[in-house]
Amino acid sequence: MIRILSALLVALASALCAAAGQELQLAQGAPNRHIVVPGDTLWGISATFLREPWRWPEVWRMNREQVRNPHRIYPGDVIVLERDARGNPRLRLQSSKLRPQVYSEPTQEHIPSIPPNVIRPFLTDALLFEQSSLDKAALIIATPEDRVHLSNGDLAYVDNADPKQRTWNIFRKDRPLRDPDSAAIIGYEAFHLGTAEQLRPGAPATFAILTAKQEIGRGDRLLPSSRQPLLAYVPHKPDFLVEARVISVYGGVDTAGQGSVVALNRGAADGIEIGHVLAAERNRAVTQRDENDRPIQVTIPDQRVGLLFVFRTFDRLAYALVVQAENTIDVNDFARTP
Repeated sequence: MIRILSALLVALASALCAAAGQELQLAQGAPNRHIVVPGDTLWGISATFLREPWRWPEVWRMNREQVRNPHRIYPGDVIVLERDARGNPRLRLQSSKLRPQVYSEPTQEHIPSIPPNVIRPFLTDALLFEQSSLDKAALIIATPEDRVHLSNGDLAYVDNADPKQRTWNIFRKDRPLRDPDSAAIIGYEAFHLGTAEQLRPGAPATFAILTAKQEIGRGDRLLPSSRQPLLAYVPHKPDFLVEARVISVYGGVDTAGQGSVVALNRGAADGIEIGHVLAAERNRAVTQRDENDRPIQVTIPDQRVGLLFVFRTFDRLAYALVVQAENTIDVNDFARTP
């Protein structure tokens, strides 16, 4: 057994070294320069220049610290594609007269890694919990007499609300997430329904619904609102072999497409970090018949079905955005080092 494990480790190390030595390939029609405009993202610009956008740090000659704390890129900056003495592509940031003057720069926002409007709801509060934490959360116990479901502007009457907290997020009951490898519950996922404001503390307290993404009603839970920072992270592949699984597609469905958010059964404790790009792959078997017409299982080679961009991590779980999908991405698909 030890000999087998040693051989496996050597094979994995060789695979990583081989991947690290692969030649950088430019995207078809890659421009010589790109002027950054509002709405650009690091991922989008990476895909403009590179066939493998997660190799972005290589063309910038970034070390690990720079990957985690990158220089900022702003609308008006010019990114220039050059080649070094060996002919390898590299990118350089060229100062531009298009950037606003110094007095306006403090309000100028750097471009994000991925579209912030897609992931912002997942940064306003923890939708993944290490343990079920909604059982003791504030609870909607009543609605106005003529309202079964609440929407924007409606009132709600809430029990167990902290009188000092004004803004809240509303959630539907969380559901357990199981690790497909061990079958153990590794977290709980709640569905974010909207936001509310506490107008008058009491027992019950009076709340106003500020935003409603779906119908809100009695039995839904509230947690104090908090905001996670929108970090400037660089798309990059892990420097180790990741073997994770998709355990949930946000929204209660079983399949994901481009722009969907999925939960993975690996997190910060496993070395997963913000900015990691993972390949979504499908392992499957099909039933065929042999020469005697007996059914047999035939394992089909792994099929890449998309790319995932990790944007938020927890201890044993992570959220990733589907940034590329060649096929549907299903619960139980694998997420691996590309």
